Amino acid sequence: MSGTGTGHRPENLALAAILTTAAFFCVALVGALAKASSQYTSTGVLLLVQNVICLVFITPVALRGGLSSLRTGKFGLHLLRAATGTACWYALFFAITLIPLANATVLTYSAPLWMPLIAWCVTRQRVSGSTWAGACIGFAGVVLVLQPQARGFNVGELSALAGALLLAVAMMSVRWLGATEPMIRVLFYYFLLSTVMVLPLAVVDWQPFPPAAWAGLIGLGFAQLFSQILIVVAYRYASAEKVGPFIYTVIVFTALIDWIVWEHRPTATTYLGMALVIGGGLIAVRSARAPSFSGGASTLPT
Repeated sequence: MSGTGTGHRPENLALAAILTTAAFFCVALVGALAKASSQYTSTGVLLLVQNVICLVFITPVALRGGLSSLRTGKFGLHLLRAATGTACWYALFFAITLIPLANATVLTYSAPLWMPLIAWCVTRQRVSGSTWAGACIGFAGVVLVLQPQARGFNVGELSALAGALLLAVAMMSVRWLGATEPMIRVLFYYFLLSTVMVLPLAVVDWQPFPPAAWAGLIGLGFAQLFSQILIVVAYRYASAEKVGPFIYTVIVFTALIDWIVWEHRPTATTYLGMALVIGGGLIAVRSARAPSFSGGASTLPT
């Protein structure tokens, strides 16, 4: 994994694209398994199991260099990343219990559209016109998915949109951390801090569930773990900026899973909205010039 001494290899964009696509297929599986498991237990328990499994496997790798390899001068940023990433997953897991998986995913993964606005508010750096244009196109897609004129908003959709804002901040914080912190350290602190954050929620919301539910919960954790491993390996073969657009494959994968498993066939309007969100996001990210948020779309939502 990145930061363990293996380093970058000669660029191989095709392999990086395959690895990144596989990573976001795993992210789609996380959402699907969370939706399937939510009938047995609470969102807090889902997040706790996911984090503990990842922490168990990442900790030995992070400790290869001894405790000194975990020293950081950016604890505040790690805390911000953990808080926003955890809250994003919580919002998404809650949303998918109320609305179709595909709708919740496309709304949450509109996060790159919010990044220029957040970056401008935080840094006051100039944002190019093409970036704003891409964001506007994407937001038009969000409106088509929501269709507020037909039925108004519901709590699940608002939760997914809140998740998008949280994800945008989490992605930007990872970008800032990545300037000085090895990726394995970033992952270690995320799963450690996130576990501490969700533990009280899991305890309060704990309720017995059948043994059969453990298969989905364990699968959820390993899908998250594999998504992290695959994206880190992908970064060895191509830069984050080059593989960033593949973040949107998660929307395609979840739409297919939602259709096949839960028979939620997207409407023509939803398809159009997805296309606008993806297209607008690609324009916004590729046009972004400010280093505080350019390329951030390649970061996984942890």
